[in-house]
Amino acid sequence: MNEADFITALRALPLHPGARGLADDCAVLIIGSETLVITHDMMAEGTHFRADADMADVAWKLVATNLSDLAAKGATPVGVLLGHTLGRDDARFLEGLRTALKAFDTPLVGGDTIAATSARALGLTAIGRATFTPVPARSGARAGDGVWLTGPVGRAMLGFEGHPEHLAAFNRPQPRLAEGQALVPHVSAMMDVSDGLLLDSWRMAQASGVTFALDPNAIPVADPLRLADCIRWGDDYELLFTAAPAAPLPIAAHRIGTVIERTDAPLMLGDAPLSDPASLGYQHG
Repeated sequence: MNEADFITALRALPLHPGARGLADDCAVLIIGSETLVITHDMMAEGTHFRADADMADVAWKLVATNLSDLAAKGATPVGVLLGHTLGRDDARFLEGLRTALKAFDTPLVGGDTIAATSARALGLTAIGRATFTPVPARSGARAGDGVWLTGPVGRAMLGFEGHPEHLAAFNRPQPRLAEGQALVPHVSAMMDVSDGLLLDSWRMAQASGVTFALDPNAIPVADPLRLADCIRWGDDYELLFTAAPAAPLPIAAHRIGTVIERTDAPLMLGDAPLSDPASLGYQHG
């Protein structure tokens, strides 16, 4: 199975209502007067980080990518659970983990550690508290909304390629927690850009039953000469969101398009309809 097929199969299992049909970034659980936002992401050697990567950077990125999902829900972090496979440079991993947890004021609350002979995989579960309800879903975009992006895409790609000024964007991304908390009362849908702007836009439009009409000239990118690469590569962790035309936005952001009624394709880039997600960004399998 590929990733999409496996997730489709998972939807046939008993699901909690808070799972949102496995069509969102996070689960949302209402417990008494609290609304908890929970997410889990994994990283594998050879897929998400090189075999010679600094394990301190890997630990930082593991924390940051999970907190980015909380940011897309406007949540504030409560704590994280770590799933760790022992391997090389565990001490460096712990150093990076300590630095990230302090930087994001997020404590470790538990987890599990194993030894394995196969490829190394790491996992983290992040628990957050909603700062605004209802917690926005990917499915909330409506025709007439604007499509917005908090910052440029493509920096992580350039960092991966070794451009010095963009190394931090790939090795130590910054989850947009403050931006998400500021935006959450004003958005109709929101998610982070992890698998590529085009693919994540396609996913949000598909979940909302609408079409995103994106203006390629309005999309902020790290290298304008490589627009096609920048909007497909991913790992940027900027926030992609939709908002009504009259919504007051409390932060600076880039309007990159408009939500329109569903056409033949969930996504348009200029005049080009994009209906096949396979060519739009990164997917496992």
